[in-house]
Amino acid sequence: MNQEILNKRIAVVGIGGVGGYLAGMLGRVCGHLTMAARGCRRESILENGLVLHSDYKGEIRVRPEHAVPVSEMGEQDYIFVCVKNYSLEEVCREMEHAVTEDTVIIPVMNGVDPGERIRSLLGRGTVVDSLIYIVAFANEDYSITQQGDFANLRIGIKNADGAQQTKVREVSAILEGADIDHQIAEDIEVEIWRKYILNCAYNTESAYYDNAIGQLRSDPVKAKEYEALVQEAYEVALAKGVGVKQEHVDAILHRFYYELAEDATSSLQRDIRAGKRAEVETFSGYIAQEAERLGISVPVTEKMYEGLKAHQK
Repeated sequence: MNQEILNKRIAVVGIGGVGGYLAGMLGRVCGHLTMAARGCRRESILENGLVLHSDYKGEIRVRPEHAVPVSEMGEQDYIFVCVKNYSLEEVCREMEHAVTEDTVIIPVMNGVDPGERIRSLLGRGTVVDSLIYIVAFANEDYSITQQGDFANLRIGIKNADGAQQTKVREVSAILEGADIDHQIAEDIEVEIWRKYILNCAYNTESAYYDNAIGQLRSDPVKAKEYEALVQEAYEVALAKGVGVKQEHVDAILHRFYYELAEDATSSLQRDIRAGKRAEVETFSGYIAQEAERLGISVPVTEKMYEGLKAHQK
């Protein structure tokens, strides 16, 4: 099945850290790969190919069949959407023409609701929800760096019917053919929230203080605040009926204290430090707003949300 499915028309929209890693891996085996990019990034891909410096998979340079703006993509069989949350509506409008009833869209994004938003914005095709554990970023020369010995996707559709299960298996076959580590999740909603709860603390606090993880966990006050951010996001998830458990919280905190690299930084932190638009609303903003709607107290989230919003003005 793999070779047949790898000959399908596959696109990656958003060639930043995550999209660049996926595009690099897919580009080694996909004959009809489109990388959706514009401006200098597109020019770099056309001139040099996509260059991926991966700790995990080595040095990779690939050339896609097409490197075009989203609005110029042809119809696609599979589209991996790897953009920032604040760009999603615009991207969906731009790629509407490329989506048929049979197209499968895989958002590999931060937050808990990009899949639902794509379903409502496009109204056709099949959305396979996903998340990725990875440390990756784009460099000034438009190459991509992936750090560490892991890059792992989870994919699935909540309460999938038979046709949807088939689409999930097709995406799994593409990832397997491209040597991209992944699992089909039994409960994708829980998996997405597990990562999201981690990021509500990891991205939010590292950006708020502009500290690496080692600085946060070596400061007792900041470490307690990290725990509070995790707990607040967990309580919002429970109130929304998500099946997360205390053991998931324990694992997130264990990772913070014992597993994350001393010098680890977050995408939110890097974007704010660089003066770029950042996904503040995706992390602390979403939790603060949902907590208010649900009548839950989230004081640490609110404090950091207000502080991070000030950086975006």
